[in-house]
Amino acid sequence: MKSGIFSVKGKKRLLRILSASHRIDWLLMVVPVIITVLGIMTIYSATRPVIEAYQPRFYLKQTLWLLISFAAMIGTLTFDYKRLFRSAHYLYGLGVILLLITIFIGHEGMGAQRWIRLGPLSFQPSEIFRILLIIGASRFLITQPSPLRWSSLLIYALLYGLMPFYFLYKQPDLGTALILLFISAILALVRGIGRRQLAICLIGIILFLPVGGRMIWSGLKDYQKNRIVAFMDPSVDPRGIGYQIEQSKITIGSGKLLGKGYLKGTQGPFRFLPEKHTDFIFAVFAEEWGFIGSLVLLLLYGIIIIRGLETAYYAKDLFGTFLAIAISTVFLFYLFVNVGMTMGLLPVVGIPLPFFSYGGTALLSNFISVGLLINVRMRRFELFY
Repeated sequence: MKSGIFSVKGKKRLLRILSASHRIDWLLMVVPVIITVLGIMTIYSATRPVIEAYQPRFYLKQTLWLLISFAAMIGTLTFDYKRLFRSAHYLYGLGVILLLITIFIGHEGMGAQRWIRLGPLSFQPSEIFRILLIIGASRFLITQPSPLRWSSLLIYALLYGLMPFYFLYKQPDLGTALILLFISAILALVRGIGRRQLAICLIGIILFLPVGGRMIWSGLKDYQKNRIVAFMDPSVDPRGIGYQIEQSKITIGSGKLLGKGYLKGTQGPFRFLPEKHTDFIFAVFAEEWGFIGSLVLLLLYGIIIIRGLETAYYAKDLFGTFLAIAISTVFLFYLFVNVGMTMGLLPVVGIPLPFFSYGGTALLSNFISVGLLINVRMRRFELFY
């Protein structure tokens, strides 16, 4: 028997997608591709050789990942997202297992143990876990009464808040751990928490902050502590821990209103700016395209976020609503934190710019997330499933 898209089921599924093409949000599909292409152009510019002849092929790898990620996004449209509801607990359990594997046998690089190697390939489980957490937390919440009971709230906080935070913190990946903790809290608020519960939780957090903050600080590695110190006062050590932030602000400021022009930036190619193709790629883009170009880029992100929240509003069920809210909020937080840290407004926590920074696993995860948004949006008119 034939399998895949050439089987009877595969052909029917493909026909359903084609017949529903008029319901696909083409704007939501095209904008991430535009942002990624701009990112690949910036990766090429940031890593282009100026002094030596060799150039890393990051831009070629990112182009390949774009093709893979776009195919994965199309793949998410071939099934009704409600199927994820039935297997949400298993998917979330798989994500937790991946985090545990990363802690014990993960590949270490740049002071963090965040990757799993499979032969010549490596991937970052925390990026995949982000989607699985959203699916698992959404299913749990919509099966609970609103407002949440104390028992449900405590179970949710432990399984979908504190446990993933601890596993990510141990890698260490403090930036992702904090963002996913915020996402879990936002989803709980959307589901509904009583005023008394909310007041008790806030008081508990305030009382725990001195002890918890000390525990987290003592568990941080030296480079993470240095980043926080540099954020508070970059001038303490401008050639050391404050160098990264200072160079990023210089790079952004040198772009002025219209920028220096594509392939005319100097901070990245001359290696003044560290992590120029990953965490600080926004600074390279701002140098070449200026304030106007940066504003256009932020507007493109705004389209994705607003479209995602609109999808949540028009979703046909609570599961679709929660998926869309969580995904849109993740994009908003990642954008806010990355741009904030490149401008020196937030500590450097190693958060990439969605669709823009170099990284195959992150790009794949982002396109799958957009695919889920389109999936929810295109099926909002279906009455039966």
